[in-house]
Amino acid sequence: MVILDQFGKPIDLEDFAEPQTSRLIRLHQQVAGHPTRNLTPARLNTILEAAENGDLIAQHELFRDMEERDGHVFAELSKRKRAVIKLQWDVLPPRNPGKEEEAGAAYVKELLLDMPDLEDLLFDALDGVAHGFAAIEFEWQRVGGNWTILRAHHRPQTWFQLDRETRTRLLLRDGSLDGAALRPFGWLMHIHKAISGYTVRSGLGRVLVWPYLFKHFSIGDLAEFLDIYGLPLRIGKYPSNASDTEKATLWRAVAGIGHNAAGVIPAAMAIEFQEAAKGSEKPFETMIRWCELTQSKAILGSTLTSTTDATGLGSGVAEIHNEVRLDIRDSDCKQLAGTLTRDLIYPLLAINKGWADFRRCPRIVFDVTEGEDIETYADALPKLVAIGMQIPTQWAYERLRIPQPSSEKEAILAAKTAEAEPGKQIDAKAALMAALRDEALPSEFADQDALDGALEELAAVMQPQAAAWLKPALDALASSASPEAALALLTGENPLTDDTLLTEAIARALFVTELLGANGIRQELKP
Repeated sequence: MVILDQFGKPIDLEDFAEPQTSRLIRLHQQVAGHPTRNLTPARLNTILEAAENGDLIAQHELFRDMEERDGHVFAELSKRKRAVIKLQWDVLPPRNPGKEEEAGAAYVKELLLDMPDLEDLLFDALDGVAHGFAAIEFEWQRVGGNWTILRAHHRPQTWFQLDRETRTRLLLRDGSLDGAALRPFGWLMHIHKAISGYTVRSGLGRVLVWPYLFKHFSIGDLAEFLDIYGLPLRIGKYPSNASDTEKATLWRAVAGIGHNAAGVIPAAMAIEFQEAAKGSEKPFETMIRWCELTQSKAILGSTLTSTTDATGLGSGVAEIHNEVRLDIRDSDCKQLAGTLTRDLIYPLLAINKGWADFRRCPRIVFDVTEGEDIETYADALPKLVAIGMQIPTQWAYERLRIPQPSSEKEAILAAKTAEAEPGKQIDAKAALMAALRDEALPSEFADQDALDGALEELAAVMQPQAAAWLKPALDALASSASPEAALALLTGENPLTDDTLLTEAIARALFVTELLGANGIRQELKP
């Protein structure tokens, strides 16, 4: 079986016996430099120009130093990386997939899920945000009938150089003048474009170097200012006939008294303390703050995630800043997904399944959708459906980030409703009364016992009382000559002498009526 790389060129499986850099001992033993020491604007320009001419070592050592020594830069870059690796991902087949393409997507997803260091691989790949590119070397292993990636090694950017002709291709520094081409399927080379142009100039680090330099100077000046601020000027006076030994003694006392708060000098000498020089740390703090805000804007696109200062413009500003942050995150995800599809998913399919068409290769996708407010949709969707709007259930599930049941046997949440025979309607009030009379249901409220059987008790009380009351009323109306005589007869012969039971029954009836009204049962339940 002929295996083709991403560009249609055949490759040899014997190349997977060991990583390409396993014999380049010189690279592994290389000691990193620290260009940030004694960094000046002139030296910084020299470093950047050397990188543009193909010498990447000093530039990327500088970027590494900045991330290591500047806590603010480290924190902001870490936020940007971890905003991506925390997302869920999936491997999807191409558009209009066939059975083989769907099976290929499921197969490679299983291989990725079995990788123990996949999250580390994603984190290392996002190192390209600052450097412009990140190189990860694969160590392959054959397990059963499948080739899998045993380990993924992050390689420093200083191990690479640009080709001399176009200065666009990254080559491995193997000691030769031209460098070595990267072995197909042996590397994941993530080119991250923060800036358009040559790869060496596309990294975010080139934007961050100038705020870093100005901040570095300001911090040094602030430290020096704090070292002397508040210490009074000390002047030592000695007599004109003092010897060199006495002068030296006085000097040591003057120099050490500021920190030691004690000193010994001859009686003929004196030390005078002058008022400390006037000054303020505010200019230095202002400069440092400006530099850090600029770094936050460059990395995250906003400053509200890095500072607690109030803007006075309300919560709308925070929402706008959050939208910018999400835009940057989504862009990072798309760039990284393209690299993973090209340098990780396709090699796994090509080696194990003989995949030859990169255009129809399954792709990895990060889930960047944000769940909507469930309470808002729970109120709006029933109203929209009630007026006849046809809303696909798939759309609702996706908007609310609620997974659909994977099978009919999977347990789902459901509201308890009365069951009905097919084609038979249910009387709402009868259903409620049946539920109230159901003695098998547990009572959760103090009034539940009062509700049970309320209508039966009402009927039992009212029926004989009403019959006994209606008979004399009818007789009185029939035999009386005037309304006054009928009322007198009715009052005298009224059998409802004990109204306690009737009052209780009426109270129960009113309570049930209010309950029915509060529940808003206006229509019949449908099966």
